[in-house]
Amino acid sequence: MPHYSPEQICNIALTGQSGAGKTTLVEHLLFQAGLIPDCGTVENGNTVCDFEPQEKNYQHSLMASLASLDHENRHINIIDTPGMPDLMGHAQSVFPAVETVAVVVDAVNGPDVMTRRMLERAERRQLCRVIIINKIDLAKTELVSLVANLKEHFGEECLPLNLPAEGGKQVVDCFFNPEGESDLGSVANWHDQIIDQVVEVDEDLMAVYLEQGQELSPEQLHNPFEKALREGHLIPICFTSAQTGVGVPELLDVLTRLMPNPLEGNPRPFLRGEAEAATAFTAEPDATKHALAHVFKVTSDPFVGKLGIFRVHQGTITKDSQLFIGDARKPFKVGHLFKLQGKTQVEISKAIPGDLCAVAKVDALHFDAVLHDSHDEDFIHLKPLDFPVPLYGLAIHPKRHGDEQKISTILQKLEEEDPCLKVEHRVNLNETVLLGLGELHLRVVIERMQQQFKLEVDTTPPKIAYKESISQAAEGHYRHKKQTGGAGQFGEVFLKIAPRERGSGFSFVNAVTGGAIPSGFIPAVEKGVLQAMENGAVAGYPMQDIEVTVYDGKHHTVDSKEVAFVMAGKKAFLDAVQKAKPMVLEPMVNLEVIIPEADMGAITGALAGKRGRILGSEMRSSNRVEINALVPLNELDHYATELKSATGGHGSYTMEFSHYDPAPNAIQAKLMTDYKPQNEE
Repeated sequence: MPHYSPEQICNIALTGQSGAGKTTLVEHLLFQAGLIPDCGTVENGNTVCDFEPQEKNYQHSLMASLASLDHENRHINIIDTPGMPDLMGHAQSVFPAVETVAVVVDAVNGPDVMTRRMLERAERRQLCRVIIINKIDLAKTELVSLVANLKEHFGEECLPLNLPAEGGKQVVDCFFNPEGESDLGSVANWHDQIIDQVVEVDEDLMAVYLEQGQELSPEQLHNPFEKALREGHLIPICFTSAQTGVGVPELLDVLTRLMPNPLEGNPRPFLRGEAEAATAFTAEPDATKHALAHVFKVTSDPFVGKLGIFRVHQGTITKDSQLFIGDARKPFKVGHLFKLQGKTQVEISKAIPGDLCAVAKVDALHFDAVLHDSHDEDFIHLKPLDFPVPLYGLAIHPKRHGDEQKISTILQKLEEEDPCLKVEHRVNLNETVLLGLGELHLRVVIERMQQQFKLEVDTTPPKIAYKESISQAAEGHYRHKKQTGGAGQFGEVFLKIAPRERGSGFSFVNAVTGGAIPSGFIPAVEKGVLQAMENGAVAGYPMQDIEVTVYDGKHHTVDSKEVAFVMAGKKAFLDAVQKAKPMVLEPMVNLEVIIPEADMGAITGALAGKRGRILGSEMRSSNRVEINALVPLNELDHYATELKSATGGHGSYTMEFSHYDPAPNAIQAKLMTDYKPQNEE
């Protein structure tokens, strides 16, 4: 049984740039709490959180992993996440499990794209945010300018809770302690700044502090501090050196004394009901209420089976609990309930609100599933996270004949684990395409297929995720009539199509009057339209941003069937598309390139040659410059190799989907020419 209550739990995700020292920091926190006899290292492959063979080989975290510790009457759950932008889906997927997101920043290199993305996405999710500056003892650190940089980019609410001293050899508190000196100047000055920031959210306390000049006790500061965190009015900064352990006891003290518990964090954006009828639902961290939990991670292992990791938001879950998955009507019995410490599974008897737990061998579990114990409960789900769009693609097929079914099963398992991994089966092109966030992302997935699932695959050059749309409104018509002896097939459809705003998706309108098409056949017409849109009309790519209005048709009392109106809807839509000036859209990405300043001219020139538009540049530390550009994804094939060659291996880049634009005429013409649609009866 848990030896703690929800009020004593602290859930925190360590996120941020690759190489900033998140995994090493977890090691020192566990060591400081007395849970491990010595700190492991990433280089030696013996850390608690990086336990997968792939992670040991890459010497980087490739997926989120859990560890927990007890310190001064608090139970602290820590989630260590990957820092490489290609694996951002694994990092962001843990947000629903925590109250606080801690972004770890390298003191030498300063904030990078992952720092910004994690802070922005945590803010959108209304999570409390903390910045941990690591490696403060290294010689090249410029901590004064680094703090100024953080305040400039992320707001004046970025303020230190503690400060480095003696050249980064120790850390001193400046929240409760108003005296002393630090490497960043007077402790009293920083103390006044952060207390001023905290009391701004409490008018009564601010009056006591400013008008009466009283020093405030920790008890007086606790509630306004939590409120400032919840409202984004404060982003605390802490300083550490995970390599030496400097600042780790102070960080543990911050987590214990100041970070919110499940009762203090902002309510999670649960919704009851579906689509436009959905209403807000508040999960109460009360152990006596109906159980409600959310699955934030799923892993599949050919030997262990599926492991679903979830956060309990309400009620109590035991090994005897019967839980429903979403709106399913058949429950499963928990059987065995686990706490995770890296790869170690520790069986527990029950889980309370705020707990992060796991259940094994439940095949129906999937990422983002909501678990509950009431079959009468309306459909409850979490508002979806805004994950990056997977665009980098590889067409894959098994090396061995007969592995077609095996590859399908394995891809389904991998897709269930990773919210930024997508599998597309392009029937017209006769290929299976794996889409991810970048070259590294897909390389990790394919290596895992080979090493863990023993499946060898071949890949072909990346397939760009083009889309199709239309330029103008048009009308289409088709009569499907088939007589084969006995009852035949008949359905006739008249429809209109019109372009919608880019990114607004598909809209279907039923404007049929007088029963020209019986209402029971309207869904069949929509099904036919969606089939045509999925397969594309001119180049074999999915269509988007189109409004379809069915306004007339005919039916036969005997021969009209669903299949007839599916076919009529599909053909009428394709007829209209040919008259609506169809076009191929190409994905545009926001490209962020970090290079030595001396290479700036060559790199910007090369991007211009790729049809890129330079949006701006910014100087970074160590004579590096960050270039921001908008570039067609089609032009970035093998860009990693090109950048490495042009900068002598000192350049790096990240990309994120921006929007779709019409492709140049030459590219559209080639794609349309290469597309050979199959004749369909």
